[in-house]
Amino acid sequence: MSSTAPHVLVIPSPAQGHVIPLLEFSQCLAKLGCRVTFVNSEYDLNRVMKSLEGKNYMDEKIHLVSIPDGMEPWEDRSDFGKLTKRFLLVMPGKLKELMEEMNEREGEKIDCVIADGIMGWALDLAAKMKIRRAALWTSSAASLALAFSIPKLIDDGIINSNGTPIKKHVIQLAPNMPAMNSEQFFWACVGDLPTQKLIFDFMVDNVKAMKVADFLFCNSTYDLEAASFTMLPELLPVGPLLASNRLGNSAGYYRQEDSNCLKWLDQQPPNSVIYIAFGSFTVFDKIQFQELALGLELCNRPFLWVVRPNITRDKKDAYPEGFQDRVATRGRMIGWAPQQKVLSHPSIACFLSHCGWNSTMEGLSNGVPFLCWPYLSDQLLNQSYICEIWKVGLNFDKDKSGIITREEIKNKVDQVLGDENFKGRAMELKGKALSSVREGGSSYKTFQNFIEWLKS
Repeated sequence: MSSTAPHVLVIPSPAQGHVIPLLEFSQCLAKLGCRVTFVNSEYDLNRVMKSLEGKNYMDEKIHLVSIPDGMEPWEDRSDFGKLTKRFLLVMPGKLKELMEEMNEREGEKIDCVIADGIMGWALDLAAKMKIRRAALWTSSAASLALAFSIPKLIDDGIINSNGTPIKKHVIQLAPNMPAMNSEQFFWACVGDLPTQKLIFDFMVDNVKAMKVADFLFCNSTYDLEAASFTMLPELLPVGPLLASNRLGNSAGYYRQEDSNCLKWLDQQPPNSVIYIAFGSFTVFDKIQFQELALGLELCNRPFLWVVRPNITRDKKDAYPEGFQDRVATRGRMIGWAPQQKVLSHPSIACFLSHCGWNSTMEGLSNGVPFLCWPYLSDQLLNQSYICEIWKVGLNFDKDKSGIITREEIKNKVDQVLGDENFKGRAMELKGKALSSVREGGSSYKTFQNFIEWLKS
């Protein structure tokens, strides 16, 4: 390995939806000649390595290392407030030790720290150690524009100094940006009030750190979010960060993928299958889970449904009685999917999604229409993009008891698949998203400029 190649240290937030784009960003840098030290938490690195089952999808220039996150292996990491509190106590000191060790070793000196936008403390640490720094925001440019607007939101009386909405407001930060309900600001719909305050204060600190980074990147493109990028001229696009864009395989998942589902998809007619996946955090109660199952049965179409072992609160068999037998010829339930490969498969007709930003980018990049079922955080904002701005999907309406009924599911599936305009608009956005990463595109140029700066 040439010691003249720039050496970057990359650190994601310890959550799958953050590890995946940061690791993909690292793969792109390695392809362009950088040496990368990728710092996972110990827990996350164990899960990633286990899910790869010995397959090495990493570029040889990427070195995976780990530091503790302050949690015991058996503790629940879906409690983001608790995880944040713990990792803020432990990770900064451990990362500092690791960086000091590296800087003392011959040919290992760190040229730049690239931190997840919500790991602002790592940017602060780099600044104290006089190391150049860059941040990657893994969600939409619109969500970052919202975070950067926090002082104005407080001045305008929309939120108080704890981030709590004072009353329900629907705001639009700029024309052509999604409307945002103050009760759905991404820090205001995570856990109870103390957790929301913790996440809000954490976000305020992250914004300060991002504002003084040498580079600020976003997993998005000008074409998809022109108004948001105009609001933040310092924000540079690097998206969509997808393995298929460098003709590679994705890594960073915490679960073993069921690749046999691709063979099953090969047997289905083109444009016929509903793909259903809710990311790694969504949890249903038994009533809603069963209503979703019965809705898929009612649609009478082929479907591929990702059902994580922990997707319902009820640990016993949660499917409606007889459901699996009745749908056996046209429905397939799996524990985890190679999602990028599934979405690029010609048999997929639409994507019923929790609207996490990675899933949104993956669906758009494959020209697939959406059915939106957001769960928390920025997913509600992403739904607004999909349904109101890009018009490539529909959302579900809940009944009086807060349930999305089987009839509502069938109705919206039929609407999306019965109107070719959804598919037409999705294909148009696919072209725009992919042109940004090709030679001459905005994301391509960002990478080239960054590499030149690293080498300077």
